[in-house]
Amino acid sequence: MSGMYILLGLGLAGLAALWAKMMPQRLHLLKPAMTLGAIASLGYGVFIGTFFYAEPGFKYHVRTILGEEKMVADVGYNTYLFGRYNAWKNAMSVQSTYGGVGNLSAEAEGTGGDVSANLGPQILVFLDQVDSEVTATTRFELPDDEDSFLRLARQFRTPENLLRTELIPAFQETLGATASLMAAEEYFSGGRTEFNNEFQIQMRLGIYIVERREVVRTTSRHQVGTANVALGEDQQEFGDDRQVVFVVEKLLDETGQPRRKPQNFGQFGISVITARVTNVDPNERFKNRMQQKQDAAAARSVAREQRIQEEEQRLLAIAKGEREVAERQAEAKVIQIERTTEAETEKQLTITEALKFREQAAIEKDRSEILLEKARIDADAVRVSAEAEAFAKRQILQADNALAQKLDAEIEIQKLWAAAYAQRQVPQYVFGAGGGAGDPGSPPTGSDAETRLLQQLLTMEYAKRLDYQRTIASAASSQ
Repeated sequence: MSGMYILLGLGLAGLAALWAKMMPQRLHLLKPAMTLGAIASLGYGVFIGTFFYAEPGFKYHVRTILGEEKMVADVGYNTYLFGRYNAWKNAMSVQSTYGGVGNLSAEAEGTGGDVSANLGPQILVFLDQVDSEVTATTRFELPDDEDSFLRLARQFRTPENLLRTELIPAFQETLGATASLMAAEEYFSGGRTEFNNEFQIQMRLGIYIVERREVVRTTSRHQVGTANVALGEDQQEFGDDRQVVFVVEKLLDETGQPRRKPQNFGQFGISVITARVTNVDPNERFKNRMQQKQDAAAARSVAREQRIQEEEQRLLAIAKGEREVAERQAEAKVIQIERTTEAETEKQLTITEALKFREQAAIEKDRSEILLEKARIDADAVRVSAEAEAFAKRQILQADNALAQKLDAEIEIQKLWAAAYAQRQVPQYVFGAGGGAGDPGSPPTGSDAETRLLQQLLTMEYAKRLDYQRTIASAASSQ
């Protein structure tokens, strides 16, 4: 481009000189303008042949006319001295999306390119032979040091060659190697994060060197046939409990680390910034199988929930029964406690009353003993007093033969007879003889003389009983 502008300037200058010789009268006015244009064209050609503008986000491989080769990473105008240069992005991306146009679609390195390579979905085969469409993205960073960059630029010459011959194959190979480490069922059963992590590690550090083996495993779950209804629950086992599975084992080195096949782009100083698997779309047969498995899992989940519900209902019924029993036991216990408390209270009251009664009885006993002792003392005193009095009376009686008492008794007898005589019932007039037939001189019957006679006789009788002499003895005789 710069050479074209230089040639254009030289041509304009020569044409202006030729026209000036051929037509000097008419072209003397055009000569300055043509000379100025030639100078401008020549200067612009020299400028663009010497300088170029470095865009941000790019590195430039510059080859000058003098054979100098260098890397330009500064933004702004830089010289290339009529040589050649091409732009390399600081970071290049490789994507596989549903909008990609093919496995070898790589855009030219222009300043407006958003991605470096846009591939279609990659067909991968997982460990369990399930093919899937996978979309992923990886971004590579080109080296910053000049030696590594110049070696990269000399090796691949253009960014398109780097993408087609190194980055895209590494991207595809690493995706396939990652898919061979895991079964599709494992991926969709929670292994998505592990798959993405393995892909990123292998893109950065290298692909694992693995060994694929067939392993026979024995399942712990026995399958039981249910076709024979006559056997009831004692069904016969059917099927084989052995299962053949494929196992991929990573080979280890002497230090115990996984052996790897290094990424070839790493020797040129290219590093992986990020690597992600964005989507995995398995084939329809696997989707149907997963749907059936999901339906079976849903049915098992529903059955499990129903079983849990039934178990909860059973536990609820048991809990209700236990609660009712507990309530009854609590009520009975309350009644028992009340009765026990009342009985204990009554027992304590009875014991207290008995203790009180016993104490009262002991007090009464002590009191009775005191009273008995007092009575004994009093009795002894009375006895002593009585004995003394009896002794005195006995002495008195012995002295006068109890004359005073005898006289008192006779006086009482006379009082009684006098009272009886005074109250006797006699008629005012008595008719009868003056004496009895046998004794003419005796008083008449029922007269006062007869009464006095009876009184005298009785008095003599009682005096005889009292045994005392009514006559007063003389002093000599008494002595």
